[in-house]
Amino acid sequence: MTSKLSIVVVEKDRDRAIQIVDALKAEADHDVFVIGDESGLARQIAARAPDIVLIDVENPSRDMLEELTLASGPLDRPVAMFVSGAGGGLAKAAVEAGVSAYVVDGLKPERLKPVMDAAIARFQMFRQMRTELAATRRALEERKLIDRAKGLLMKARGISEDEAYALLRKTAMDQGRKVADVAEALVTAAGLLG
Repeated sequence: MTSKLSIVVVEKDRDRAIQIVDALKAEADHDVFVIGDESGLARQIAARAPDIVLIDVENPSRDMLEELTLASGPLDRPVAMFVSGAGGGLAKAAVEAGVSAYVVDGLKPERLKPVMDAAIARFQMFRQMRTELAATRRALEERKLIDRAKGLLMKARGISEDEAYALLRKTAMDQGRKVADVAEALVTAAGLLG
């Protein structure tokens, strides 16, 4: 980790917060902001738009963990959560909620860098997977629309599947649109006409 990061630390204990900030500043010239009051956490984090969120919690309950996790925006940025005890089953809930790193035995300054590196790497890997999944879903939906539009054209004009696709493609090129957009318009119009 060599570039300057914007880091939000969620820590109620002032002395521990100072220790964490000192450890982060000693490692690199990070932009660190500490949130000591968890009320309005989502708003406070969103206002800072940090590169990573570090949450230190003594003994979280499942509700508290879910609230903290959701408020920290784990799908928007890496979130590393440090808890004091194992707290049966909470790690699974945290990971399912999108936490990039769940570290038992508290936040220790000497472990900050490797945990942050792992959280960032894991977040980037999952973000890429989410992006690829969304693109695949979109492609499948477009494929279905195009197939439905081809079917409508084949029936209405008595043409082959290849001819129907060629007609869709030509129309899209003539209008400067995507084939899927033309197909969607055709399917919508056919639906309106009954």
